[in-house]
Amino acid sequence: MELGWLLWGAAVLLLLHFLMELSPAVNFALRIGFYCLLCVLASALTAPVCLLVNGGRTVKNMRIIKNVVKTFKYFFGLKFEVKGLENFEVEGPAIIVSNHQSILDMMGLMEVLPDNCAQVAKKELMYTGTVGLIIYLGGVIFINRKSTSSAKIVMAEVAKTMAAENVKVWVYPEGTRNCTGDFLPFKKGAFHLAIQAQVPVIPVVYSSFTAFYNPKKKLFTSGKIKVEVLPPIETKGLTADDVSDLTDRCFHTMRETLFKLSGRPKEAKDSS
Repeated sequence: MELGWLLWGAAVLLLLHFLMELSPAVNFALRIGFYCLLCVLASALTAPVCLLVNGGRTVKNMRIIKNVVKTFKYFFGLKFEVKGLENFEVEGPAIIVSNHQSILDMMGLMEVLPDNCAQVAKKELMYTGTVGLIIYLGGVIFINRKSTSSAKIVMAEVAKTMAAENVKVWVYPEGTRNCTGDFLPFKKGAFHLAIQAQVPVIPVVYSSFTAFYNPKKKLFTSGKIKVEVLPPIETKGLTADDVSDLTDRCFHTMRETLFKLSGRPKEAKDSS
């Protein structure tokens, strides 16, 4: 009986391997399914550790979560090349802004996440089972993207928390995932927050995933991701009147860096 189960298991694995080689769609679905399963299982196993070590919801749990998530890249054949980590070494709080490409961003985030840094995320993520539990325990700040007034209240509280607890805050200024190889226009919330709190903005740019990950083409293979942490942009002395200029400055600086890291030719940039 045991031999029969082993044979059946081997046959299923061989069939899956054959289908993955034969069909990009099957390969994509299986890899995404495995990634989601890995997130659920890792969250379920890590949550009790966070509770035992730190006693509940705190940004300190991100160090534990980070060490777990950093192992995910080995399952998917992803390599990270990181530059500029020293730019995180600013005194006091800061706003960190980065591009947001896909559900795989969590791996990139944890690869460089500095200590004592909270992320801003949509409120819906709080209700995603064990994944929602672990990001809640990690001190993630949830906002309601459908309610502008609610989001503004939360961000005002974030400004107070940054000053009181000396934490950095990670924000995706595009506001949603974007796997086009370019940037969406930046929303101004993060830059309002930086000026309100008079803290520097630290841009972080990840190279485009499109060469190895593209949901529209059902593409998901191994690949290399370049990450660059850019020098902090000071906001001391700036006022609400400077928000648009600060937003544009970050957008253009980060966009140029994205093209450089992704090896996108100059003529492609100029025509977009």
